[in-house]
Parts: sequence; C-alpha cells; structure tokens
Amino acid sequence: MSLTFEPALNLHKEKGLYRERKILQSLDGMQRRYEDKIFCSFSSNDYLGLSKHPSIIKSFKQAADDFGVGSGASHFLGAYNHFHQELEFALAEFLNFPKVLVFSTGYMANLGILGSLVQRKAAVFADKLSHASLIDGAKLNTNFFKRYPHNKLAQLEKHLTQFASRQKFIVTDGVFSMDGDIALLPSLIGIAQKFSSTLLVDDAHGIGVLGKKGIGICELFQCKPDILSGGFGKAFGCFGGFVASNEIIIENLIQFARPYMYTTALPPALAKAAYTSLLLLQTESWRRERLQSLIAYFKRAAQQLELPILPSQTAIQPILVKNTGQTLALSAYLLQNGFLVNAVRPPTVPENTSRLRISLSALHSENEIDRLLEHIALGLKLIRINDNSV
Repeated sequence: MSLTFEPALNLHKEKGLYRERKILQSLDGMQRRYEDKIFCSFSSNDYLGLSKHPSIIKSFKQAADDFGVGSGASHFLGAYNHFHQELEFALAEFLNFPKVLVFSTGYMANLGILGSLVQRKAAVFADKLSHASLIDGAKLNTNFFKRYPHNKLAQLEKHLTQFASRQKFIVTDGVFSMDGDIALLPSLIGIAQKFSSTLLVDDAHGIGVLGKKGIGICELFQCKPDILSGGFGKAFGCFGGFVASNEIIIENLIQFARPYMYTTALPPALAKAAYTSLLLLQTESWRRERLQSLIAYFKRAAQQLELPILPSQTAIQPILVKNTGQTLALSAYLLQNGFLVNAVRPPTVPENTSRLRISLSALHSENEIDRLLEHIALGLKLIRINDNSV
C-alpha cells in the first residue's frame, strides 16, 4: 500500500525539495556540533541567546524537581499549574493585553484561535506569506478563505468588500518568517475597523526583538490588534505558545479551542522557564541592543559585497538566490566551510524565490558575520561560474 506514496517522494527529490535532518550532538552559543565537526550556526531563532541562560536552566530544573518533567494530563484534568497562571499574568502585563492563555505550542495556538472563533460561513483573509499555522487554521475552519498578495492592502480591501454580510477575520504574521519584513499594523487595524473584521497577528518573530522594551510589533507601532499570538521558541529561548486578547475571546478559547482542551498541558518546568525568560527580556536589554547593532552591521557588510539581500530590518536576513539548485549548492558550500545556513525553497517559499535564510543572534560576533558573508560572495561566484560552464 505504501508504494502508492512513493511517486510523490521521488518527484520531491527530483525537484531538489527533499529535506534531511542533521543530528545535533552539542551546542555552545552559536557553535553547533554535527558528525563530530563544529559549525557556526546562522539558522537558529534563538535571537537573544537565552536558550542556555543559567537562570532559565536553574528555574527549569527546580520546577522539574518539584513537578516532574511532563505535566501528565490536559489543563482540565488537573495539569493547570500555578506556573502556567504566573506566566499568563506576567505576559498579559508585559504585552498590555487584558488576558493571556498559554498553549503547548504556537502552532496549536493559531489552530485553536481559528478553530474556536471562526464560524464555517465566515470569511478569512490572510497575507500570502503568513505562517503555515495560520493558513492551516483558516483552511480547516472555513469554506471562504482568500490570500492577498504580501502587504498589498488595497487587494485585501477589495476582497473584504465581497463579503460584507459575513463574519470576517484578517490574519497575518507580525514579522514574516521567511522574508524578515514587518506587517503594516496601523493600516491593518484601520482596515479591520472599517470592515468590522477581527484582526489576528502572529508576532512569534517580533516579541522580544522589536521595540525598546521588546514588546514586539505592538510597541513598534504603538497600537494593538484584536488578538496577538506568539511562541516561546524564538527570542524567549524556550518552548510553547500563547494567545493575548480580551477576556471574552480568551474565555472562548478555554472553553472551545480543541488544541487547548484535548492535549497534554505544557510541562510546568517549561512554563517556569518561559516566565524567567520574560523577566530577562526586560532586565537584560543589552541583548536586544546588541542584536540591533549586528543587524545594522550585517546589512552594511552585505551591501558592500553587493549580495542580494531582502529589505529586512529584523534578525531574519535572507539572501535571495532564486534558483533552487544554486541555493542548495551554496548552502552545501557554506557547510563545507564551517557555516550552518539553511536553504529555503518551495513550497516553504514561492517558486523562483529560493534563498538562504540567515538568522542573527545577540551571540554572534562581527568577525563571524564577516567570514560568513565573504564565503557567501565567493560561493555564489563559484556556483554561477560552474553553472554557466555546463
């Protein structure tokens, strides 16, 4: 029976889209060990370098000693812990939202929002580059789903006028995970109000990084959507997800969100670790300042080498190669020279937009960035010369 699925795998390989997992042996800062070799990683979303912070590890260990490694049940079967509540209260205050609900993952948070709040006849509109969790949540819960061109809000308005009588949701990333650019939040809020729509923003890549205090896209633009979602796996250096909104929406999620109701609760030790990380986000602002300095440094150095970078002001700095084969070859060339930089290709990104997705961290050095960019420039030149000679 499994043979019927083999052609799809073979075609995936022929297109150069087949993905393989590397076995991580150890890590130290941005240094990673694979197959007994050390690489400098530019593929981690640990933007502030908090994942191995001693205080976070200590709080995790203490909570694990007290409550064990796993939570052992769903929230409604006795696993809702005071560490979950502590995190929810602190995060609501930090984000300046009335209430927060912690989910086991950010992916589940977005599925839960759309699954519990979107009626079958509702219309959902998503930026074309929105995260897969938003797209999946929309597809699973409505028959009326439209994707508008990236940040083209005139097209969004055109779609909205066609569904005047329906419940309407607009969903988007705050920071787009493959391009690194930022949603036009003030304009989106204006459009949502004009068309009586609910606006959901997933700011997983913005919270902790954007704004002087690290509050994310809401601090950057000094305004808030109806619903904000995110995760603890990026700048927090931890694991899990959350939703921030008003009390009515959060209570609806508690009562009706299946990815919240019918899964094992986030382990208390992870909730305590995320809480500790939240405190560090606020007290160790030098990490955010360091990261912003490195972003500016990277962009200047890349421009001097005339590398095809995208217009991103965030820690996500893609190098647009376009050709999938060349992107894979460049990633392999960098790996041979001690750098881990993932090649991103369709279907994660549109056809003919394959790129290297470079993620910067406060733990990187200017010297590491210089060496990476020099190898990218040389690798691009060698690969294109080889391709032209074939």
